[in-house]
Amino acid sequence: MSLFDKIKNQPAGTAAGSPADTGQATNAGAGGGGKAVSVVFADIPDTIAGFTALPQAAMATPFDTAALAVAALCVYSLSKEECEAMLNYLRGPNPMAERERVFLKDRMAQNGKAPFLGASYFGGATPGNDYTPTEPYTVTVSENPYSYEAEGVAKLFVKSGGGDSPRPVSMRLAKDGKWYLWEYSSLLLDIRAPESTNPWA
Repeated sequence: MSLFDKIKNQPAGTAAGSPADTGQATNAGAGGGGKAVSVVFADIPDTIAGFTALPQAAMATPFDTAALAVAALCVYSLSKEECEAMLNYLRGPNPMAERERVFLKDRMAQNGKAPFLGASYFGGATPGNDYTPTEPYTVTVSENPYSYEAEGVAKLFVKSGGGDSPRPVSMRLAKDGKWYLWEYSSLLLDIRAPESTNPWA
């Protein structure tokens, strides 16, 4: 059973892998210029052990780290603790402070989006299909001409099927050569409600 099936099979009101290689770059940058990289997962692990076993967990590129941040958000409605552990792994030497854990909790509670937010960034996921991604699970991460203005920082973009424009996420290069998650609050912005929650449909 995939992570997304587990989320859908949760009792109403509850909240609490085996990967493929990264895909090829294409020309589809956010805001014009730059490349877009499709990061492909055969499945999304729901434990920190499975998460850190993904090849993308080497964080060799900022594109991999951005895609992993999206994957981590998918886990929140099953286990807040596992999600936070994943985000802290991605943050490396800069773990979440208490105020950041509270911020994450508040944003995920907003409009009941926790089960859908992470999934909304995967290919094929739209409000009309209750944010059900197509397989293999793919996150497309884009750069633009301004992505590398700050030294050692990459500001990339991920499109949500429930939002109007790509959302920025920033990674910072550390001395160990890994791109750690630096700023991702825009990934937590609201999305359109899934069609199943529309009482007038």
